[in-house]
Amino acid sequence: MAGRKTKGLSAEDRALWSRVAKTAKPLHSARHKVDPSPDPFAEMPKKTPPRAEVGDFRIGERANGHSSFPQLSHSLTERLSHAPVRMDHGTHRQMVRGKLKPDARIDLHGMTLADAHPRLIHFIQNAYAEGKRLVLVITGKGKDRDDPGPIPIRRGVLRHQVPGWLSAPPLGAMVLDIRPAHLRHGGDGAYYVYLRRKR
Repeated sequence: MAGRKTKGLSAEDRALWSRVAKTAKPLHSARHKVDPSPDPFAEMPKKTPPRAEVGDFRIGERANGHSSFPQLSHSLTERLSHAPVRMDHGTHRQMVRGKLKPDARIDLHGMTLADAHPRLIHFIQNAYAEGKRLVLVITGKGKDRDDPGPIPIRRGVLRHQVPGWLSAPPLGAMVLDIRPAHLRHGGDGAYYVYLRRKR
């Protein structure tokens, strides 16, 4: 069977179609066009932080050149000198001026920490048992290292260790105050240790 020939639109049909097409609204655009609520973050301008202007510089140009290696903390002498006074203020004033003569003294200078610690304990316990009040502990100032290396080392290991030993048990219960000695008794290389009254 031969296929049917399709007949084209007549002029009248074309005119009618043209009029209808002008008034028609497309369905697809209405269906897919959704008015979304505005996304507050979509239109936010991205802020770039302002760049700091860095002028020409040389590493270390503002460094203080007084020390060959970094300081670990405030000096021990400074901390002990500014610690609250626990003893009689008049006696304290005379002691730090070097006007009081120590009742006993021990020289730990040149000893290792392992040797110095038990000797210090024995010395303080004996002085306390004998009712002595002011004793002098000589530690030495310590030596500057020729090559400190990358890790800072405290000058005078024994000098820094002794105040800790005097504050910790068993000596802490016997010691009332620790102060750097006056120059006539050794200065920064010695400590005045003021003991509590024997009970």
